[in-house]
Amino acid sequence: MVAMSTVTASAARTVSERRRWAMLAVSTAAQAAASVAINGAAFLIPVLVHDRGLSLTQAGTVAALPLIGVLCTLLLWGAAVDRVGERAVLLAGLGGTALAGVAATLVDGTAALGATLFLAGAFAASTSSAGGRVVVGWFPPERRGLAMGIRQMAQPAGVGIAAVSIPVISAHEGVAAALAVSPIAALAAAAAVLVIVLDPPRPERAIEHTANPYRGSSYLQRIHVASILLVVPQFLVWTYALVWLLDDRGWAPAQAGLLVAATQLAGALGRIASGQLSDVVGGRMQPMRWIAIAAVVSMALLGLTAWLGWAVSILLLAAATTITVADNGLAFTATAERAGPYWSGRALGVQNTAQYLTAALCAPIAGASITHLGHPATFALSALFPLAAIPLVPVRGERPLA
Repeated sequence: MVAMSTVTASAARTVSERRRWAMLAVSTAAQAAASVAINGAAFLIPVLVHDRGLSLTQAGTVAALPLIGVLCTLLLWGAAVDRVGERAVLLAGLGGTALAGVAATLVDGTAALGATLFLAGAFAASTSSAGGRVVVGWFPPERRGLAMGIRQMAQPAGVGIAAVSIPVISAHEGVAAALAVSPIAALAAAAAVLVIVLDPPRPERAIEHTANPYRGSSYLQRIHVASILLVVPQFLVWTYALVWLLDDRGWAPAQAGLLVAATQLAGALGRIASGQLSDVVGGRMQPMRWIAIAAVVSMALLGLTAWLGWAVSILLLAAATTITVADNGLAFTATAERAGPYWSGRALGVQNTAQYLTAALCAPIAGASITHLGHPATFALSALFPLAAIPLVPVRGERPLA
């Protein structure tokens, strides 16, 4: 298999430095818009419970429907990226996300709302492989960790946008008005893609370029499994932090939304820092293992202090939110680098499908756990998942960056 640096070395001679960073910015914006569509429904949970009479488990299921849409289409979008290119997939996906988002603002009833949220997630899934490939294709290995860290900050940034806007709008103007945030973001991102993004060049097809990277090594499989385990506490705090602040801590929706948004900003900065750290140490997996250890500690302490009712639990929520998202860019970059230019779309599809499937299951299961055990116990139990991930991170199997 040819190293990804072969591709980027050629690419670096065809665009200016300014254009390369502009494409990174647009890729980040596209992923942020997708994140609003995928994760924004979680911030409707209080309104769905208190105003529409749904149980917490039912509301969590509605919030999980965009994630289910994502996991149903990620592999298809990844294959499309490998075949037709990144720009076309981004435009098609963001356009579909906007249309589904508009439909969500117009429908009546929980079932119809769930269907449109599912479609929005299905189209928003396009940005994951396509946007990631834009970054991997245009940046050299020694700068790719930082670049991907910047791009991966889009996911918590999108959650932060949703946290600031959706709870307040839904409380004052209703669900339909709050849902308008997503299509507006998707349309703005699609316009930027149309103007700025170019497909990165690839080497000519050859056996070494197209060989199946899953054969002969368990490296990619171990990344996938470790990422599945690490995503559990991430989506737990993303989905239920607002509910915990409102119901257990007695915060107002605006204050709780601002805190969640601030923790998402911290998480975004954490992804940049972890990406830069991976460039400095010359590998993605050792920092990923360090993050797994930190996730165990932060989630266990969050559960303990929340159970005791200590005010420091608020700070630990912020710390846990920052830590639990920091590994995503590392795993994403390592997957693309190992898979190569003609398999990375599908490999990234597998990576993200596994994570989103776990996230989709996490929302209703965690809702049931919180209903029966409470937030503190659920927070503490989630620490078991990163604990199991620590020995699975393939530190020894990683190749030097080149």
